[in-house]
Amino acid sequence: MKKLFLVGALALFGAMNAQTEKGSWVISGSTTIGFNNTSSKVKYNGNSVDGPKTTSFNIKPSAGYFVANNIAVGVDLSFTSTKNESTQYFFDQELNFESKSNTVVVMPNATYYFKSASKVMPYLGAGIGYFSNTIKYPSDFSSNEEVKETIDGLAWGAKGGVVFLVTPSIGIDLGLAYVNTSNKENDVKNVTNSFGVNAGFSFFFK
Repeated sequence: MKKLFLVGALALFGAMNAQTEKGSWVISGSTTIGFNNTSSKVKYNGNSVDGPKTTSFNIKPSAGYFVANNIAVGVDLSFTSTKNESTQYFFDQELNFESKSNTVVVMPNATYYFKSASKVMPYLGAGIGYFSNTIKYPSDFSSNEEVKETIDGLAWGAKGGVVFLVTPSIGIDLGLAYVNTSNKENDVKNVTNSFGVNAGFSFFFK
């Protein structure tokens, strides 16, 4: 009985570590925890006016190939959609103002998975790549025409977290991610820093 238990434990340990061997693949998909929806009110002299309302959503698919045991090289993709809605007053007329922003990040990266005898597998990763941000907003309050602007530039970031293995090849991924984006137009440089908590799934296969 003890021998059977030992063989089973060794087989389970081997299966848990086989997914990070050289020649394996990992496919992941995560999103920021929750669908963010923020609204506000402005109160003055007993009057209440709705402030801007912001809705945002983010999704991050990724793929990696293990070039060595526990080291995966691949690419992280990120798509973030943000919508801002507000009410403005123009010559005593109530007008709705809406702007939309879509950001795409493509980031080649390397990730190291730490071996573990348990079902918890920590990881750390970093990468550098490209981002593009497209913004749409009304040209003025009296027109339905939209203005579209696109900026792009350098993106780099780091991530860390743990994969909780449900089966030897499927895991629940919980992690933290930091992304820095920057672009320069003429002598003006714009830098954006973002830090978030992500949740998703990881699939390991040969």
